[in-house]
Amino acid sequence: MLRVVTDNDFDERIIAALRERLPGVDLVRARDVGLDRTPDPELLEWAALQGRVLVTHDVNTMTRYANERIRAGLPIPGVAVIPQSLALGIAIVALQVFVGGSFDDEWAGQLIFLPL
Repeated sequence: MLRVVTDNDFDERIIAALRERLPGVDLVRARDVGLDRTPDPELLEWAALQGRVLVTHDVNTMTRYANERIRAGLPIPGVAVIPQSLALGIAIVALQVFVGGSFDDEWAGQLIFLPL
């Protein structure tokens, strides 16, 4: 199962549902570790140092910074984007399958959009 960090604006309903469906999930929110006002590049760096896939709704700035890290050859355990326009139930199931069915380094160096 993946180790995950969600950015500050990630939907709390999705987090709660994921924790309910995957009781052992290793998920922290940016605010849980004092990164609630941290710029995206710094959050990506923290996620890389911690070996956590970053899960976000931010299809604009976070994807830009993730792509910059990838192009620069900097480590990135992966970034998973779930558009806010996605229906809540679909977002929950997509994240559950993604987190529960993936291996630790499976998404390293990748920016993906859920659902797959």
